Amino acid sequence: MSDTEGSPDRERRLLPLIGGAHGGRSAMTCKYRCDDACFHDAPNTSDNEYFGDVVRGGISRRGLLRTGAAAVAVAGSGTALGTGAAAAHAPSHGPKPPALTGLEPPEYGRPVTFTAVGGNDLDNVIVPNGYDWSVTIAWGEPVERDAPPFDFDNQSAAAQRGQFGYNADFVAVLPLGRRFDRALLWVNHEYTNENLMFHGWSGAESATVEQLRISMAAHGGSIVEIERVGDTGEWRRVDRPRRYNRRIHAGTAFTVDGPAAGSALLRTAADPDGTSVRGMLNNCAGGVTPWGTILTGEENFHQYFGATADVTDPTTAERYERYGIRTTAGTSRAWERADQRFDVAAEPNEPNRFGWVVEVDPYDPDSTPRKHSALGRVKHEGATTAVTADGRVAVYMGDDEAFEYVYKFVSREKYREGTSRRDRQHNMRLLENGDLYVAKFTGDSPEFPDSPPADDLFDGSGQWLPLVVNGESMVDGMTVDEVLVFTRAAADQAGATMMDRPEDVEPHPVTGTVYMALTKNADRTAGQVDEANPRAGNKWGHVIALDESRGDAAAKTFTWHIALLAGDPEDPDTYYGGFDKSQVSHIATPDNVAFDPAGRVWLATDGMPGAAGFNDGMFVMPVEGDDAGHIRRFTSVPVGAECCGPFVTPDGRTALMAIQHPGEVDGATTENRASTFPYGNQPRPAVVTVWRSAPHGGPYIGD
Repeated sequence: MSDTEGSPDRERRLLPLIGGAHGGRSAMTCKYRCDDACFHDAPNTSDNEYFGDVVRGGISRRGLLRTGAAAVAVAGSGTALGTGAAAAHAPSHGPKPPALTGLEPPEYGRPVTFTAVGGNDLDNVIVPNGYDWSVTIAWGEPVERDAPPFDFDNQSAAAQRGQFGYNADFVAVLPLGRRFDRALLWVNHEYTNENLMFHGWSGAESATVEQLRISMAAHGGSIVEIERVGDTGEWRRVDRPRRYNRRIHAGTAFTVDGPAAGSALLRTAADPDGTSVRGMLNNCAGGVTPWGTILTGEENFHQYFGATADVTDPTTAERYERYGIRTTAGTSRAWERADQRFDVAAEPNEPNRFGWVVEVDPYDPDSTPRKHSALGRVKHEGATTAVTADGRVAVYMGDDEAFEYVYKFVSREKYREGTSRRDRQHNMRLLENGDLYVAKFTGDSPEFPDSPPADDLFDGSGQWLPLVVNGESMVDGMTVDEVLVFTRAAADQAGATMMDRPEDVEPHPVTGTVYMALTKNADRTAGQVDEANPRAGNKWGHVIALDESRGDAAAKTFTWHIALLAGDPEDPDTYYGGFDKSQVSHIATPDNVAFDPAGRVWLATDGMPGAAGFNDGMFVMPVEGDDAGHIRRFTSVPVGAECCGPFVTPDGRTALMAIQHPGEVDGATTENRASTFPYGNQPRPAVVTVWRSAPHGGPYIGD
């Protein structure tokens, strides 16, 4: 079908409903990742406006075809390159990140030339011709020096605390050597699937306490030293664990900093000061700061808390329900059997200590990671940074649940570009204080959805609504610590726009345009559509591009446009940046966002099997020039797996991605495997490296 067919006055219709109730995921994934959140009513019951409150019939294809032309190239907003964390009262003493020398990244705007991988359901990683891949590290392999080799049939919590954790998600690579031949690999470990971890698993209530503790130890994150293989784009794990290697898990010590540190809302019997927390949970995406640290977001933390008795206090119950935490006696993971702090009847404030952005310093294995209360408490998909026009640091964050919000934090103090230890220690305190905002999107066509957009574009303007500014609450009736601990309720009251599961939110390193992956929202009704979320029953997801006013990441206003409406390219109600859809790869459920040195967007998907009928994968999308919107599938991942990450190295020669939950298919067990990735036996989450292997065409990813 031609891209010029159709008109605003043609008969419009709702997009077809594709996939089952889970919108692409298996029921097993829904159970273990988020405790079947999609089967429950959305926690957001606020009466915030939708743009359109008129039942609509569909989408104007003519309008979609021209949306990409509205993109504005914004300069002067540099994105952050790393993230880190140290104790609030014990600054890290790790080395500063090295200045890389001799790198020859691809020129900006370099065209994509590889032949796209076709959709498939193979139990393997599939890459384009001319590329190769290898496993860098997989679940259970030793990370810390004293960790034993992995033994699937004889696991222990003590071993797992030193071994690579389960379900790899966000991936980042930080240099060790100036020649970029050694590096530190950071990986999030989002959640565990005990059905695929233990023989004969029959549920958390019948599990042994040791099994529960193994699962607790398999959460968190890993820091692993890796090295380049010769002069290629391949990277491998250093065989003998080095001094930087580290496992962070549900028992690791953390500090809380920022305005809510010490709040009565964070105090427990074990921590009467409200400043020390054990563990981080369900860490999904993240970012890397300019000063060389990791930011990692705690997401679906609600599922780890059980109750031995009903929650009867109405205020506590309301606060729990806004985050999906159980208020009646019962359990999902039964961790309270191994550690009483997960019993909300005994420790009602313990859930308030999770759901934060965490900063970790990979260069100092002795540092204490910090939970930054100034950035608010939601189900953080991630946190990515940009430097504002006046030198402060902005952090962009999505709250990954249906009808939730997009947030921005701007630091009080300015970033120092110096390379001294003092400069780095200053920068590592930047996220302790600042201003917190939530986004309100406005379409520029008041008659939509009853009538197509007047300008033939799905676009508009918006503003960042203040929640905390200059250390004061901007939300009536809520103190600063209440806004930061119960950020969802504050955003409800502020009047933020309900979005279709905002996940990764990341600024372009050159243009400053912020790209938001909105993975899906099958629960949005026809009467709830608006220009920023224009599809009812949205099981395919979309991407919004946001441009801050004056190109400044500290701006209070912005413009936006839809850059991608995912789904079957043959469906007239999808949009691929205005590019000829007969040439693009089918993409659905975009999740993670990354950029390569050539300025192209990389998207990882979560839910393609149900939404499209084939495996998830990693895609590349040029966003400038004649090729803008020409999405190509770069990899596909094994059966039952989700593609996470991705990360393209600064030299543009390597792409790394996490293969999360291979074999996570309904009915699968350790005895009835749906996948044998990566080693031909029990399926194990892993990180893989992809590089250019052909002797022609250049060494870069995307060639």
